[in-house]
Amino acid sequence: QVQLVESGGGLVRPGQSLNLSCVVSRDFGFDRPMAWYRQTPGNQRELVAYITSGGTSNVENPVKGRFTIARDNSKNTLYLQMNNLKPEDSGVYFCNKMDGITEWGQGTQVTVSS
Repeated sequence: QVQLVESGGGLVRPGQSLNLSCVVSRDFGFDRPMAWYRQTPGNQRELVAYITSGGTSNVENPVKGRFTIARDNSKNTLYLQMNNLKPEDSGVYFCNKMDGITEWGQGTQVTVSS
């Protein structure tokens, strides 16, 4: 059974940091581009950042310079380092592949509030 398990979220104040992790089961096929997505109430999931299997990465403009995506292929694990967090970064964060998505993990809640 394919599993994606996100963790590392929490309640933080503006300006603080979080480091999200996503462990993917072996049968998922981790050797492909992977991404972090964010969903807020009433909205669809939106792409936050992605990284190729070789390590080339891109983060979307709203978080550029503050978020960094990384991966450890030996551990089937994806990371998202989130620095200088802002209230608008709040949401549920999910990891997944870039296309052909058929299932999602439970996500991890990030809340940035003073």
